[in-house]
Amino acid sequence: MSKNEKTWLVTGASKGIGLALVRELLKSGANVVATSRTLASLVDLIGPASDTFLPVQVDLVDERSVQACVAQAIAQFGRIDVIVNNAGYGLQGTIEGTSDEELRRNFEVNLFAPAHVLRHVLPHMRQQRSGHVFNVGSIAGFQGGYAGWGIYAATKFALAGLTEALAAEVAEFGIKATLVYPGPVRTEFLSSGSLVVAQHSIREYTAAQTLLDVHLDEMAGKQAGDPNKLASLIIQAAGAAEPPLHLFAGKIANDLAFQKLAAVEKDLTAWREVSDATDFPD
Repeated sequence: MSKNEKTWLVTGASKGIGLALVRELLKSGANVVATSRTLASLVDLIGPASDTFLPVQVDLVDERSVQACVAQAIAQFGRIDVIVNNAGYGLQGTIEGTSDEELRRNFEVNLFAPAHVLRHVLPHMRQQRSGHVFNVGSIAGFQGGYAGWGIYAATKFALAGLTEALAAEVAEFGIKATLVYPGPVRTEFLSSGSLVVAQHSIREYTAAQTLLDVHLDEMAGKQAGDPNKLASLIIQAAGAAEPPLHLFAGKIANDLAFQKLAAVEKDLTAWREVSDATDFPD
């Protein structure tokens, strides 16, 4: 490996944003460690292992599996420069109608799994005094007002909080952190296997069902976001001298973010005086 080559670890690399990113990275000459739940899917879609490509079958919820993957990566490439915690799935269902098992599983994959990766890669990055972490969230993790998507949004809000704290923790070691907020991207996210619908439906929640129908009937396959361009955006941010902590992707994500900021500012302004009054007097 030359000094100019970086080694990337990309989770959830057999489809969507992860697959587009791995392909783009390999074309650019980077070293890539790609994970998926099945090794065959990576080999079929990307190719066999090589001097620059290490496909690894990983159960991201199993910390020992993650630890073994990181050990393989270090053994082959000697270092990991960029992490892209991309793996995750959508869960649709009302908060009342989502079971405890469904809720916990969504958090295991969307939050705890990235934490496993960080726990085992960060020691190497600290030793290097360099590195960059990309956690792929969602605009639903910033503007969460979508009926029927509360648990999924909660996982992505949690990932946002983790990333903000991570950036503050690792700055002294020369490590950067970026949270990616994609809008709707034209991937398999709304297809079977990437979207789970809670088993218990409560018919009184018409807003949640209506929004699910919109996603499945009108949006699936027609999302505005281009996964290849999003992959290029992540690579561009990784090469920036001052990369963003918050990276919104796509016009829809940007528009919704500005709407959320305006709504928060409105509430802050309207309630500022009575809110300030809750402090002890000087």
